[in-house]
Amino acid sequence: MADETGIPVKNTLLRSNMQEEDMTKRQQLKDVMDKAEISLILDTYDDIFSDFDPRPYNERALSEDFLTEARKAARDKTKGIELHFLIPAPLQDRTSEELVKQRLRAHFKNHYKMAEEELLDRQKLGAVLMVIGIAVGVVDVMLVTSNGISTFLKDALDIVLAPASWYTIWNGLDDLLFKPKEASANKKFYKKMVGSKITFSPY
Repeated sequence: MADETGIPVKNTLLRSNMQEEDMTKRQQLKDVMDKAEISLILDTYDDIFSDFDPRPYNERALSEDFLTEARKAARDKTKGIELHFLIPAPLQDRTSEELVKQRLRAHFKNHYKMAEEELLDRQKLGAVLMVIGIAVGVVDVMLVTSNGISTFLKDALDIVLAPASWYTIWNGLDDLLFKPKEASANKKFYKKMVGSKITFSPY
């Protein structure tokens, strides 16, 4: 049986059904991506990992590209987010997904701890430098105002100690207030990811 164009009705209906199914799949994919806090489309599970690391999924280093995209996606999100991966249906493998989840959780926990320690170390260093700088400044004032030292020696010590004091104080402030920004950003990112829910869906 054919329609007015001569195309068999059966083929026309089949094509129409395939188009509807394709549209339905596209809509389902869009719905999944809209619901998840962070959605990333993968070609294979390897997209999450470094190309130069041949180890199993639960040991491999994560891809810098993946981490960069995750940072961008997580920037405006709150903690307890969902990290949702979309994988081609023919390639989906539950065993691999469990290994990937283990590796992601281990990475996020380890790097959160590292960022926390780095931030604390940086702040400690800044505080120590400020204390040293202030102490040097106090010594400088005491020597300059002392009556038992020649003017030449006072001037010489002041030339050395005053800049040293200010330099150390400013470096301490830099370590205390400005340099920790990167470590603080890393800590915030990994804190979000530690509490994230990791899921996979086919497309």
